[in-house]
Amino acid sequence: MTDTSEKNYQDEPPAKGRYPAYVVCWLLGIGCLFSWNSMLTVEDYYVTIFPHYHPARVLTLVYQPFALTTIFILTFYEARINTRLRIIFGYTLFFVCVLIIPLLDLASSGHGGIGVFIGICLLSGGFGVADAHVQGGMIGDLSFMQPEFVQSFSAGLAASGVITSCLRLVTKASFSSERKGLRKGALTFFFISAAFMLLCLGLYALVFPRLELVKYYRKKAASEGSKTVNADLAAGGIIVHENSNVCTFYRSFGHSLYKFSMN
Repeated sequence: MTDTSEKNYQDEPPAKGRYPAYVVCWLLGIGCLFSWNSMLTVEDYYVTIFPHYHPARVLTLVYQPFALTTIFILTFYEARINTRLRIIFGYTLFFVCVLIIPLLDLASSGHGGIGVFIGICLLSGGFGVADAHVQGGMIGDLSFMQPEFVQSFSAGLAASGVITSCLRLVTKASFSSERKGLRKGALTFFFISAAFMLLCLGLYALVFPRLELVKYYRKKAASEGSKTVNADLAAGGIIVHENSNVCTFYRSFGHSLYKFSMN
């Protein structure tokens, strides 16, 4: 058990975990837009199976209202929202939506139809809801830390479009340009996207909160009165007392055990 007083937070942050944290932030930034960019880059296939529904325009028009409405709601209730659960929910929703897209195509045998198109539109709205949860939550979470964390996350956002485009080129070149080949390439692309979103979910939920540098800044934020980092600290094996600036943690046999102490 270690007693961490407020004066510890005035020291220099630990160097350990800096570069792994940068890499994780970059990957999480990629994941924030990876699913939506995946949907945009397979519109050549959607145009083929939905020739009369204008998917290139409709999907974007559906996405934006869901994203903006969710952002307004989350902004209004920001002080009451558990940031960790908000971001985990967002990445989980990304994973579920991007996984359902190829399953819809498999269920319809690639024939499309108005029912499948409505389902794709609803999933597009789901991407907007997930993006509002993840992007705003991550920027707010990283703002407690080093500016380089926000820069790494923003660089991931910028790189997401390039990476998805390159991946789409690879999957498209691997199959024929006929409708059947387009379908196989799109399905492969979406399953790869789903796997990457699962990776991002694991990185944020299990890896990121255990980095020493990340725990340092979250403990510092908690000592300054922030209530939105308590769940993140708990995920890293640290319990923050709301009425005290004292942080205690206890570890044994590889498991994080939490214990409240009375001062």
